[in-house]
Amino acid sequence: MRCLSCSSLSFKIFCRECQREFLTPSLYKRDIKKFSIYSLFKYGDISEILTTKHTPVGYRVYKFLGKEILKPFIIEFIKNYGREIYIIGVDEKVKSGYSHIALLTHQLNGIENIKVLHSAILSQNSVSYSGKSREFRLKNPRKFIYSGKRDIEVILIDDIITTGTTLKEARDILEKSGVKVLFGVTLGG
Repeated sequence: MRCLSCSSLSFKIFCRECQREFLTPSLYKRDIKKFSIYSLFKYGDISEILTTKHTPVGYRVYKFLGKEILKPFIIEFIKNYGREIYIIGVDEKVKSGYSHIALLTHQLNGIENIKVLHSAILSQNSVSYSGKSREFRLKNPRKFIYSGKRDIEVILIDDIITTGTTLKEARDILEKSGVKVLFGVTLGG
């Protein structure tokens, strides 16, 4: 196989050199109305990688990002947290043949003290937010429905944060359902 970035031979979708050069996370934090959201990269630094979700190769890219980038972050957090925590991906609906968010959260299965609730929060509104303004997003809420457990602590997972309206709406629905949301994590922000 060839590295998606530099085309050199590689066993993984990104070679070690490109991983070191382009895919070493730097943590960025945003607070939106007392809700902390951590992004592992600045969006502009990995936007071309994240937009592969609309292509067939996106399946391999998001699987890699979940395993090699998101999983180590969650493992480090849980080491210090010391008790069971749930992971919920925001709107794990299938688009372009797969759910890019489910690919991220699936990589977190099997970690001690982590339980992944797949498809627990799904939107009823499937309008695309890509490139849309904050006003558009506020006028067209996702209308999430939560079907998971109550009285649990969760980390919300999404791929990108732009205005924060999607993550905030998901958090609000979860909290109304008796779920304590610790924070959100995105790949790009």
